[in-house]
Amino acid sequence: MTPARTGRHDREQIIGVALELLDRYGLPDLTMRRLATELEVQASALYWHFDSKQDLLSAVSNRILAGIPEPTPGEDLLDAAHAVRDALLSYRDGAEVVMSSAALRPGPSRAEDALRAALSPTLPDAGLAATAVLQFILGHTTLVQQRMHGESYGAASSTGALDRGGHDAAVFDAGITLLSRGADLTSTPR
Repeated sequence: MTPARTGRHDREQIIGVALELLDRYGLPDLTMRRLATELEVQASALYWHFDSKQDLLSAVSNRILAGIPEPTPGEDLLDAAHAVRDALLSYRDGAEVVMSSAALRPGPSRAEDALRAALSPTLPDAGLAATAVLQFILGHTTLVQQRMHGESYGAASSTGALDRGGHDAAVFDAGITLLSRGADLTSTPR
């Protein structure tokens, strides 16, 4: 739902409209020009709020990750990983947006905080482990979203490649379980 046109827009409203456009058209077609047209402003007006398109995408990424519940210490890693994946899947190309922001602006994020909280407190470098788990989640979710796009365009439906509820979910759970076991191994003295 596009906000009422007031002639003036704030940063949060622009991010909201960008998310709507992301859902409607996907990341390749989320341009500053399209966003400006939707807001009925000149594209240059967006640069009052954002230094660049990447700055906008970083803000969009943060909004996507805001859907992750507050980290719970001791939470099961698989549950935390599902919460991150669910937030990424809540928007078309959500994983790709978050991945591009993480690649260009590395550092802790709400997703890493949730994963770090779920990892064993005795883990020597929970931050490093959380980053590794997040990178698996981003890669897996991007693959699933690409398959979803393929299906929507008819490219995946004829091959039966899309299996969101079955095989892909089992692969995700297996990957997180393996990463969790590896983390447990690194936390025990040798």
